[in-house]
Amino acid sequence: MFAVVRVRGPVNVSGKIEDTLGMLRLHKVNHCVFLQDTPNNKGMIQKSKDYIAYGTVDVESLTEVLSKRGRLEGDARLTDEYVKENSEFASIASFAEALVNDDAKITDVPLLKPVFRLHPPRKGHAGIKRTAQQGGVLGNHGDDIKALLNKMR
Repeated sequence: MFAVVRVRGPVNVSGKIEDTLGMLRLHKVNHCVFLQDTPNNKGMIQKSKDYIAYGTVDVESLTEVLSKRGRLEGDARLTDEYVKENSEFASIASFAEALVNDDAKITDVPLLKPVFRLHPPRKGHAGIKRTAQQGGVLGNHGDDIKALLNKMR
């Protein structure tokens, strides 16, 4: 499962890439989505790699984002009680584990919003014009996406 965070804004973005970001539901900066590892998602990520940061998410990072930034319709917080009452999962942690193992989808918890509005990173980005390999934040972070998600918790 991929964590995808939009890092750059809408200025001077080509229409095709803006459409791709829209299909990924990344309409604003610092929005995050979690995507399954499918060829379609990989293609959209590859196309918009100059405007996003992405990587493979682990259970701990996903649990933290779900518990701190997970929202239901009406802007109510996602809680363990809600997950237990309205889905087959016992807690947010078990839901996150099922998501990472591709045994569940975000839509398995009713009314859960698929977009997570993250805080701007503490101490700022390392640079939004360079890739992660060049010392910035754009592109593929691999397993190190958890550090970015932790800064934006």
